[in-house]
Amino acid sequence: MRAVHAEPVHQLRRRASALPPGERREMIVRAALPLVLVHGETVTTKDIAEAAQIAEGTIFRVFASKEELLQAVVDRALDPAPLEEAIGAIDPCLPLEDAVVEAATLIQRRVVDVWQFMSGVGHRIHTHEKRPPVQSPALTKLFEAHRRQLAVKPAEAARLLRSFVLAMSHPMISPERVKPAEIAKRFLYGVAC
Repeated sequence: MRAVHAEPVHQLRRRASALPPGERREMIVRAALPLVLVHGETVTTKDIAEAAQIAEGTIFRVFASKEELLQAVVDRALDPAPLEEAIGAIDPCLPLEDAVVEAATLIQRRVVDVWQFMSGVGHRIHTHEKRPPVQSPALTKLFEAHRRQLAVKPAEAARLLRSFVLAMSHPMISPERVKPAEIAKRFLYGVAC
């Protein structure tokens, strides 16, 4: 009878199981987004592969080119769904001012992130320029919970808050970023004494 010899443990390591192309694509875009925020389009596929913990060639199994990958990252960065989800998670039972502060915090973070992102890959945004302005059903719903305290309809309050946060957070409009609590007070109570 032959003796069975076990292979050393380091030789038994298996390759990670293959992900379906859609999941692999998602994982690569998720890894690339923070790098593109920092480096813009000068980010390398090598850096992206390292962040995603994959071989560089794996990127090109799901993306035809770096250009296609960067366009997918642009699409992700401009996707309003994560902001909507975060606003939708705000407790509508909060007092109006607290709810506005939380919403302003989320919207301001989005304004700053998109501005930073566009600064690095701005010319790629051209495919998104003709999109209609995005409404915020989640923010409208949040204001619905406070309808009795509003002088305008909830959808108008949502539009105004988003505009107000943009104006008080965008680096090209406001010389310094205003804190969300201050934005909420100015939004709700105006500038009069």
